[in-house]
Amino acid sequence: MLKKVLIANRGEIAVRIIRACQELGIKAVAVYSEADRDSLHVRLADEAICIGPGPNAQSYLNMANVLMAAVISGSDAVHPGYGYFSEQEQFADALQTLGIKFIGPPVDAISVMGDKAAARLAAIESKCPVVPGSDGLITSDEHAIELASKFGYPVLLKAAAGGGGRGIRRVESPEELPRLLQLASQEAEASFGNGAMYLEKCIDNPRHVEIQVIADSYGNCVSLGERECSVQNLRHQKMIEEAPFAGMDADKRREMGECAVRLAKSVGYVNAGTVEFLMDEDGEFYFIEMNTRLQVEHPVTEQVTGIDIVQTMLKVASGEELPFSQEDISWSGHSIEARITAQDPSRDFAPSCGRIVVWDPPKAEHIRIETFVEEGVEITPFYDPMIAKLIVTGDDRNDAVRKLADALSNFTIEGVQTNISFLRELIAHEDYVRGDVDTKWVARMMNEVAGGV
Repeated sequence: MLKKVLIANRGEIAVRIIRACQELGIKAVAVYSEADRDSLHVRLADEAICIGPGPNAQSYLNMANVLMAAVISGSDAVHPGYGYFSEQEQFADALQTLGIKFIGPPVDAISVMGDKAAARLAAIESKCPVVPGSDGLITSDEHAIELASKFGYPVLLKAAAGGGGRGIRRVESPEELPRLLQLASQEAEASFGNGAMYLEKCIDNPRHVEIQVIADSYGNCVSLGERECSVQNLRHQKMIEEAPFAGMDADKRREMGECAVRLAKSVGYVNAGTVEFLMDEDGEFYFIEMNTRLQVEHPVTEQVTGIDIVQTMLKVASGEELPFSQEDISWSGHSIEARITAQDPSRDFAPSCGRIVVWDPPKAEHIRIETFVEEGVEITPFYDPMIAKLIVTGDDRNDAVRKLADALSNFTIEGVQTNISFLRELIAHEDYVRGDVDTKWVARMMNEVAGGV
């Protein structure tokens, strides 16, 4: 077993990983910015090292400082969480050079899956269905127009190194394509340091369904089932996630799981990852990307499978075989996660900063809260606005929706504006209660639910 792990992250995911380490008897090392000096993850860790000022570029995204912290702390391994360096092959490669374990997939797997065009080709070779689109990168405006005319409008321009909804543009006509291609490429360059783009046929009103996989170093790879993540904001960022997908039958679950496992094995994948699909109105699914890291929404899978994904990641990184096979995986109940953010829905979801003066989350056996927040914590402008994840688990979806509504109604936060009221109205909508949603649903509901903001 690993003896000491540095967590190259902050906030609720750093807290989550620290606790998993300590439950396994592994010492946890936190890194923190000056703005996070008093943060919960710093206090919980066995050691903590300051890596710079508040802004991400000077601290959590300062690779040299994070690597130095791993070295001087004597850490055996680094867990990147999600975001930051979690899908950066240069970071994983640097750790390997230093003789420090990266708790994630091999560098080659990160490289292939991190390039969306290369990932698409890998999916095709693994006999996974893909959305009709370019076989490689867009080379010019003329090339993009030629591809779009082949597949038919609307099309999506997507960043090859993308994620988190950045570097994506929907194009309705050839006249607007060059301008939108330039904007998407510029956004991708600013977000990922890579402006390369590819193009896909746009599937209208799809559902977003993803498969959680985990693999060890001995050739074993298992699907832990699906999550539905169709409730997304206007920037394609997820707001509510569920496991399992209530509209999935056993045959489709097996088909998607086998597809995801084949793809993971084809690139020599090790540790936890998520294969993401779009599902059309006829129930056909198409590969869109693989996230080579732990997902924000992993708790809902843990709740319905009983498997601790973070602890399993640590055990796999320690050289252990998976303690379960595909035949051991079963699902019980229904779990839903709502992302609580410090944002003001009345101001177009602008970030809200300030000191938390009241923090009173709901408490019940069926409720799980993942957070770094407590009374007195300062929410600064430097970081992602997500401040907590509220996870509820019920006997079935109807029970889980009812419990989520009750939990949101009993979640009190004062000192900053939050999205809780918006989430309450969202899940009370008859479409959501029926499970009749897709990735465009929030956009269609914005005027009705949020008064047009």
